[in-house]
Amino acid sequence: MLTKVLAQKIYKNMKKLIIIICVILAACSTPKKCCAQVDFKKIFKFSTFYASVNGGNSISDVEVFSVTDGLETFTLETPYDYNLALGVRKIARFGYENKAKTFYDGTEDSWSDGANIGKVSGLEFLFELDYKRQQGIDYLDQHHFVRYVNDKYIIKGEYLEDGFADIKYFETSERYRYKVNDKLSFNAGAVQRLSEPYGYDPLAEWILDNGNIHYTYLALQEGYNVNVAASEYFSPDGELVATSKEVWEEVVIPTMLADYTSRKRSELDNTILHSIVIGFDYYRYTKSFWSHVWASVMPFHIDNGEFSYEKYNDGQWLDYNGGLILGYKVNKHLGTFVEGKYNKYWNREWYDFKFGVNYVIF
Repeated sequence: MLTKVLAQKIYKNMKKLIIIICVILAACSTPKKCCAQVDFKKIFKFSTFYASVNGGNSISDVEVFSVTDGLETFTLETPYDYNLALGVRKIARFGYENKAKTFYDGTEDSWSDGANIGKVSGLEFLFELDYKRQQGIDYLDQHHFVRYVNDKYIIKGEYLEDGFADIKYFETSERYRYKVNDKLSFNAGAVQRLSEPYGYDPLAEWILDNGNIHYTYLALQEGYNVNVAASEYFSPDGELVATSKEVWEEVVIPTMLADYTSRKRSELDNTILHSIVIGFDYYRYTKSFWSHVWASVMPFHIDNGEFSYEKYNDGQWLDYNGGLILGYKVNKHLGTFVEGKYNKYWNREWYDFKFGVNYVIF
């Protein structure tokens, strides 16, 4: 059952989603018309609104044994997994994309959503919220973008939040596009990204000269209490959380450090990063062979904030993303495929891939 907190988050983010859809789409699609003249029927033509709930059991329960006060046994239970998806999309399918499914349920792996351009020119968009629980941990994933593609330029605004990869940013880009032919095009331009200051390390001030961290002093500052003589360790709420140094260092301290860094990062304002981008797209499709490849590289960045990632990284760095989709039907029986996409921003990586062989027996 969804908790009250989760329901409040859904309501809050759905309001944002509706506002974003109405404002951005109207602005992008009718730059020379007033809002009263916006043809929403044309904007949302061929788009799909969807909402679904998917779920299933998580990892099996685990029996845990303790001999601190005699033999004790208890079961560590992991609640079921679920995924609540809400969204709207208007993205033309590429020739290789499977059209067999009747309904969108939010679990589709549409690799081509990450490409610089779509199958057709004009306006395309995606807005999706995913509230999910995986192996007992709650995540909020969001992916929204509005993209306008022309023979000469590409304009895109995108918001991505991946709870599993711990990445969140808002990005806009303006690119000049050069079409070599109907299959290959290159692009270059500027990218602006709004995100938390990934160049900030909350633990830097606690690092000792020998490279270790003064974790006990930090824990005391965070409200923990330690009774060394009795080997008792208490949380800020007064709960006994450890009765040995080993449990204190291996269980409690890592949790305290994670909570501390998360709280300190959330206290800072977002920072804006300006980057130069160069990219390309290649798409070729026949009934027996298809190839779709794209990439974007950002080799130079400008960020003069207090917690600049350039200062943290001690110099410039390379951000990039790309994707590869290949399929080959050897004959009417045998076929093979390779699909994947890879992203690396601020030296944080997140990626997906799959490959395989199909053999059909008639």
